[in-house]
Amino acid sequence: MSDLTQAPAETATDEGAVREVPCGDRPLAQRIEALLMAADRPMSDGKIGDLLGLAAGAGESPARAVREAIDQLNGEYAATGRTIRIESLAGGRQLLTLPAFAPVVSALRGQKQQTRLTQPALETLAIVAYRQPIQRAEIESIRGVACGEVLRSLLERRLVRIVGRAEELGRPMLYGTTAEFLKVFGLGSLADLPQSKELRT
Repeated sequence: MSDLTQAPAETATDEGAVREVPCGDRPLAQRIEALLMAADRPMSDGKIGDLLGLAAGAGESPARAVREAIDQLNGEYAATGRTIRIESLAGGRQLLTLPAFAPVVSALRGQKQQTRLTQPALETLAIVAYRQPIQRAEIESIRGVACGEVLRSLLERRLVRIVGRAEELGRPMLYGTTAEFLKVFGLGSLADLPQSKELRT
């Protein structure tokens, strides 16, 4: 991969000399694709526009231009049977492989089986996600059992974080979810959490 990116793209002139082709000459969709391939975390449409130096044009914002280019890319990926899509994740965009190819990606990483959350951890995480900011005592009241160790494991996995302290005696800590939580569960934002009516069978 490094061999492909070390030298700038070049083209021959009439005299046979070689000149550099500026990246800005490339179609917007290609530049966005290259940027998202190199990114290690989700980026907002506005951030992508800033990094690519997009300026607001007549009647169109940089963020809108980015959205349209991403829609174009995803259409091309689907039409040509590609295994990737640009998804909305944790308030931004990220290039991801389709879920059907998770075993292939796991094999590359040397992970035969993904570490799964325990049932108590999932229950605790769900309570935090829907009721945040929430105190440990409130979580334990809902679950009916102590959850100190479970909360600690969720903090270590960066799925839960301390978001503040309650304004009451002892000022107990308040817990909330993280951007990593959104990434792990494939959510663009907390607004994408299923509503109670969707969970009823």
